[in-house]
Amino acid sequence: MRNIAAVLWLSIGVGASAQGPVQLSMQQAMDQAAHQSYSVQYSQLEADKARAKIHEIMAIGLPQVQASGGLNNYLKVPTQVIPNFFGNEPPTIEIQLGIPWSMNGQVQLTQLLFDGSYLVGLQATRGLRDQADLNLQKAEHDARAQAAKAYYAVLAAEEGVRLLGEGLPLLEKSAHDAQAMLDQGFMESTDVDRLTIQLAETRNQQRNLQQQANVARAFLALVLGLPSGTPIALTDELPALMADPAEQSLGTMAFSSTGHIDERLAQNQMRLSALEVRHQQAAYLPTLGGFINYQQQFNGLDLTPHEGPWFPSSLWGLSLNIPIFSSGKRLNAVKQAKLTLKEAEVNRQATEQRLLTEHQQQQAVLASAEDSYQTAKANMELAQQIFRRTSVKFNEGMGSSFELTQEHSNYLTAQQNYIQRMVELLQARTDMRKALDLY
Repeated sequence: MRNIAAVLWLSIGVGASAQGPVQLSMQQAMDQAAHQSYSVQYSQLEADKARAKIHEIMAIGLPQVQASGGLNNYLKVPTQVIPNFFGNEPPTIEIQLGIPWSMNGQVQLTQLLFDGSYLVGLQATRGLRDQADLNLQKAEHDARAQAAKAYYAVLAAEEGVRLLGEGLPLLEKSAHDAQAMLDQGFMESTDVDRLTIQLAETRNQQRNLQQQANVARAFLALVLGLPSGTPIALTDELPALMADPAEQSLGTMAFSSTGHIDERLAQNQMRLSALEVRHQQAAYLPTLGGFINYQQQFNGLDLTPHEGPWFPSSLWGLSLNIPIFSSGKRLNAVKQAKLTLKEAEVNRQATEQRLLTEHQQQQAVLASAEDSYQTAKANMELAQQIFRRTSVKFNEGMGSSFELTQEHSNYLTAQQNYIQRMVELLQARTDMRKALDLY
């Protein structure tokens, strides 16, 4: 079903790119990454390999049928020397008991009747299947988080382009008015040069941000598993995502490590380790197998198998292997398995404590990011107001170009700080969702 879903997602993406941009909301981007990203595709293949391995293990205890055949031709039939039973002279006789040509074919069926290691292995197949599914789920969760960060990165870069564009008309008008006053002799060329340089730097920053937005879109396409160059249209707007109540309440959500994907992986690893102990202990038990064989054999002076004669034979039997003494090999294998089980228990405990600690740390990071964002937003709005008032004063001849360029620089710095704090907040929210295992 997962493979079918991935094919459908790919078909939708290719069809949309052939007609126009692929339109994606944040949720759609995360869903597509969970089905189509390269990391998920790799994990899906690993899960398929694990299932094939499970069937391979199960097949060991099922009937096995083998066929074999052989053809032999003596270029010179061996000579054997035997005592002369017919007289005294000569004391020995040289005879050739073999014949030049022989051919045989046989079919053998074998069946494992009892093997403790195999029985434990059958129980372990469920753990292997669970491990493969959990690894795939973790890959999907990571892909969703990565897609969310990439989506936010595009929106943040484009927001920076928009903010820089808001201040450009005022700066362009001031530069135009300054040039007009310079032409009339009411202003020095230094004032015009300052504004010209400031305008050029602002436009350059806007181009750089637009390039960053283009790179962010290319990375988003990579995360989503889309072909390079696929046009993507983001349907969710940044203000709506920033004001989402579900996102704003992440820092106050209760947390329990029970059910977390990392906790389930650690617990499943413990189950597999416990089964490995039983697997090594089963090596002390005997193994019993049975077989039945049927064959036909041809012998002749010439290679005439179509003429015969063929001589049939058949037998069945049991094979019992009883382990007695291995010089401590089995004993140490069991010891290693028990130590691995203890390691798995330590890892489970460490995983539980790590998840609790990461949640507490992420709460602090998220709270700090929220405060920094609100401060940066207020500072940017204040810097914008100061720049607008200074621009009005300059256009009315009551302010200097130095003051105008200085306040515009402060406004640009506040914008950059605001975008940076916004990105940090969005990343902190994404990391908190991952810590809460909400993906």
